[in-house]
Amino acid sequence: MMKVDLNCDLGESFGSYTIGKDEEMMKYVTSVNIACGFHAGDPLVMKSTVENALKHHLKIGAHPGLPDLQGFGRRMIQISPEEAYAMVQYQTGALLAFLTAQGGSLSHVKPHGALYNMAAKDEKLANAIAQAVYDLDPSLTLFGLSESELTKAGEAAGLSVAHEVFADRTYQSDGSLTPRTHPNAVLHDEGAVIKQVLRMVEKQEVESTDGHIIPIKADTICLHGDNEAALLLAERLHKSF
Repeated sequence: MMKVDLNCDLGESFGSYTIGKDEEMMKYVTSVNIACGFHAGDPLVMKSTVENALKHHLKIGAHPGLPDLQGFGRRMIQISPEEAYAMVQYQTGALLAFLTAQGGSLSHVKPHGALYNMAAKDEKLANAIAQAVYDLDPSLTLFGLSESELTKAGEAAGLSVAHEVFADRTYQSDGSLTPRTHPNAVLHDEGAVIKQVLRMVEKQEVESTDGHIIPIKADTICLHGDNEAALLLAERLHKSF
């Protein structure tokens, strides 16, 4: 059986609003990316998510995003590299405080949503994010879209990099994720997800929505906690790997 890191974006509840089934998902993943308050999450949610992740002995990463609670960090906002640098350090530092207080350690940083997708294509933003992580702690791992500007920037900065692929998202012919505004952006069918993941891991390739075969690296596989089928998919993938 192959051993592949399976990660999930968690801690995305806010106040009275609950998103995802975090505790159940933690049974099936090996890494978690915890929202840091800008796109989702709040101090109490961050604290409790860290507690649960430590209880399950998971690798814990910061999941910094754009300051856009209403849009869940998935709307494009034009920011400068200097702003990106500061946003990443600010949010990562907040999560690091909860980990330090509870005797845990930070494993990685994975930008969220629009910030992630912007950095996958924008060299200057990617360099700023990578430098922000390196300056905070050069032993951290940077998660980025496989073969993107973000992973290139991380490697150039001297960071360990995890090339990330997505179990439940479709791809465009340039290797980017299909925008969520498109109806076929997210895969909900269990069989289609398992088939795509096995192909990405075993053959290091993925088929785009228009039929192109794209070479990729698959160091870690992401499942979105807010996908309605996330728990079932996580359980199946856990059994597969």
